[in-house]
Amino acid sequence: MTEAYIIDAVRTPRSIGKIGKGALAHMHPQHLGATVLKALRERNNLETADVDDVIWGTSAQFGAQGGDLGRMAALDADYDVRVSGVTLDRFCGSGITATALAAAQIRSGMEDLVIAGGTEMMSQVNDYIGRAMHAGLMGDMGANARLQEKHPQSNQGVAADAIAAIEGISREELEAFGVESQRRAAIALREGRFDKSVVSVVDDAGTVLLDHEEYPRPGTTAEVLATMKPAFEAIADMPSRQDGPTFRELINRRYPDVDIKPVHHVGTSSGVVDGAAALLLSSKAYADAHGLRPRARVVATANVGDDPTLMLNAPVPAARKVLAKAGLTTDDIDVWEVNEAFAVVVEKFIRDLGIDRSKININGGAIALGHPIGATGAVLIGTALDELERSGGRYALITMCAAGGMAPAIIIERV
Repeated sequence: MTEAYIIDAVRTPRSIGKIGKGALAHMHPQHLGATVLKALRERNNLETADVDDVIWGTSAQFGAQGGDLGRMAALDADYDVRVSGVTLDRFCGSGITATALAAAQIRSGMEDLVIAGGTEMMSQVNDYIGRAMHAGLMGDMGANARLQEKHPQSNQGVAADAIAAIEGISREELEAFGVESQRRAAIALREGRFDKSVVSVVDDAGTVLLDHEEYPRPGTTAEVLATMKPAFEAIADMPSRQDGPTFRELINRRYPDVDIKPVHHVGTSSGVVDGAAALLLSSKAYADAHGLRPRARVVATANVGDDPTLMLNAPVPAARKVLAKAGLTTDDIDVWEVNEAFAVVVEKFIRDLGIDRSKININGGAIALGHPIGATGAVLIGTALDELERSGGRYALITMCAAGGMAPAIIIERV
């Protein structure tokens, strides 16, 4: 079985995901996808006709994000028309899954050159949902009462608060994590640790639309976060569907003894942003024949399902599974990237696996930088690779929770 090498990793800066506030909110999602695809072509002198497939992650595949963004972004980027594309949805885990499938195609010998990545424009997603709900088109938001009887699935923020209650993790501890995410991101930005991977977004006339991260709040302090109103307090007691149980009641169906206290807020939850990211993967034979210098190899991948009611706890079993597949232990991992969907996700991960805090989310995470859902997995893989090269580490493990109680995981090795 051949190796699957990562040749390059690129991403856009992350823009505030709100119409009228974010620098990218007015762009078409295809444009963001095309931006990173063009960068891969230009940086690697890529003959696009050789690309076997573009595997793309996009979670909200409706509105402007519908219609197979993988293929359409490749056409928009002026790739050879023979380059096919497919778009997938594993919610937040889509970007890691796209990369895992690309690596699997290469390792199996079926393909030699594949691009994996993703796009999510939360500004447009939220605007589309808001307009559809106002027009009465969303109904019960697709809630399936029959499935809810089998597997109650609540709001993710309410689930995060429930996990904090179960694990005995205080609001103050979560806020300390949020402050540290901002501090680390500020250092990374000041020292240019993301510069190798970040490419500016320009319009068709070549005017720069965004060349820096919009979301971080480097002056964040514990005192500031202590004043913030919990974000999911009202949501917890809202009906999950018309005449249905509240989001709190859905969790209490499975966990009747849990007293859900609202603790998470904007300072301890992932930022709503727009962004895209892409990775270029190849076989050893293709890399050797075309003078491409591998930066890393994909060591192992894994997927895990977990309790859909709490829905955010799968990263721990996913990490254990992918470590076992790789024949590694937690001590072997130099760089950990665990998506900061909510502070409690990573805080629980650190405690359950006994992770050295200095090795996890070294350059901050989604609390400080934002979470463009379908793209985040590819963003984190690129961030981990950059950090391995900066620090001289060998192995990185990347994982993240996904809606429905899932988590993909991947281990890469610097070469």
